[in-house]
Amino acid sequence: MKKFLLIFTLFLLNFVHAKTLEGLVVGVADGDTITVLDQQKNTYKIRLQGIDAPEKKQAFGEKSKQSLHGLVHSKQVRIEYDKEDKYGRIVGKVTMEDVDICLQQLVLGMAWHYKKYQSEQSVSDRSVYSDTELKSKSLKLGLWSDDTPMPPWEFRKK
Repeated sequence: MKKFLLIFTLFLLNFVHAKTLEGLVVGVADGDTITVLDQQKNTYKIRLQGIDAPEKKQAFGEKSKQSLHGLVHSKQVRIEYDKEDKYGRIVGKVTMEDVDICLQQLVLGMAWHYKKYQSEQSVSDRSVYSDTELKSKSLKLGLWSDDTPMPPWEFRKK
């Protein structure tokens, strides 16, 4: 029971500290990074939480970027976040009209579920993202149509 209460308390603390940002997507850097302009004309770099898309010079890198561009460019989005990465980008869940854009990249086979950071996701998102990646992989959608897709974290090591 103590363990449950501790986990529940930590969950609530994360929930209470979550911040939101709303704005217009004015740029798409790659398949998991966008630039958002808020109403005060401030710009923010946003790293989509829970996914890792192919790098620009990697197979499917440009297709992943085009996919994200088609989903969000020049559209209003909402970002729920509680951290920044080492590059100063906000890392958050991006939604548009209640559609999870991070998840959509997985549905289309344009990104991996970034399991290294899955502990930062809700339990339900973690499960849905993982299942969605497996489904896209089994259907050979997007990057999964390649016989040997290389995860971006391995590509970056080279």
